[in-house]
Amino acid sequence: MTKITSIRTRVWHWTGPTVPPQGNFCTNASDALYEKGDAMSSFRFHQWLTCEVECDDGTIGIGNAALAPSVVKQAIDDWYAPLVIGEDPFDYAYIWEKMYRRTHAWGRKGIGMTAISAIDIAIWDAMGKLVGKPVFKLLGGRTKEKIPVYYSKLYARDIREMQAEAEEAMANGYTAYKSRFGYGPKDGMPGMRENLKRVEALREVIGYDNDLMLECYMGWNLDYAKRMLPKLAKYEPRWLEEPVIADDVAGYAELNAMNIVPISGGEHEFSVMGCADLLRRGAVSVLQYDTNRVGGITAAQKINAIAEAFQVPVIPHAGQMHNYHLTMANANCPIAEYFPVFDVEVGNELFYYIFEGDPEAQGGFLQLDDETPGLGISISDRHLDNFRIEE
Repeated sequence: MTKITSIRTRVWHWTGPTVPPQGNFCTNASDALYEKGDAMSSFRFHQWLTCEVECDDGTIGIGNAALAPSVVKQAIDDWYAPLVIGEDPFDYAYIWEKMYRRTHAWGRKGIGMTAISAIDIAIWDAMGKLVGKPVFKLLGGRTKEKIPVYYSKLYARDIREMQAEAEEAMANGYTAYKSRFGYGPKDGMPGMRENLKRVEALREVIGYDNDLMLECYMGWNLDYAKRMLPKLAKYEPRWLEEPVIADDVAGYAELNAMNIVPISGGEHEFSVMGCADLLRRGAVSVLQYDTNRVGGITAAQKINAIAEAFQVPVIPHAGQMHNYHLTMANANCPIAEYFPVFDVEVGNELFYYIFEGDPEAQGGFLQLDDETPGLGISISDRHLDNFRIEE
């Protein structure tokens, strides 16, 4: 029997060059507050956690987390690692329940679930390596020849710059694009007009034969969203993402029931039961859990099955290999989010500087190799000079 012998966590603090985002590049939940500076600054994350689960034969599975890495590291080191060491990684369902139930009083959302997610992802990577199979083969195998992806950037900025970015993405073969709104309730009608100008400008470039998705990142409220939906309808967005704060499930349900623009969300949900509640209440037309937060691959597969029963498609938040494996193995996951390789800006880009093996999109698609075991990534040493590593 294989046993887990150790768990190593590291926090990677980026110290290299960054590209400062422009003002009003994306709305966020803090927009409702009076701010003296850039409200979005607290949402930039220039740290990442790696979690390495080592087995007694030397096999190492790699997991990761981007949410509050230093706090997650302490949670893993002090609480979760002792629960996991000595277990057989193939008892992943038992290990997951053990982590979840032993820390339920304080860990069932937020930091606790993020820690569980990092360990669980590493365990799946280890299992794949131990049997010589890619993770998607362990999850049921290939349901697609290749994975369609949507270009996820187009932060709100000068309209001509956004159009130029969209033109470049089109030249690279993408047929789906996601843009961010820069203005919300605090900006009144002038901000509303600025939002609509950018949506119209992007449609001028990509046309109406390509999908356009629109992201609010919880920066609107119910009243503002209800006013915006009729104005957005003529631009035929595939979905409107996270229009209100994550706890306002009733607000999501009300907006989705308007049946004007499909509402998406779930990236800030932290459990199988939480996602099931979104589905039962008709709160989303597209479910976008974050595998790094919702409990890892073990939990994600349960959510995928529930969503399929509701006939709600699942498109996990963010790119990254664990999400690509889930998307490949599930027919109800039609497309994957893809952050283009880019200089470090908000922080999503750090994945490319810490890991090697993530596939690059070609012509709007990604491919996974049938022969590469595990998740197919390794920790890179190419950019060590640009990180301060916390052991």
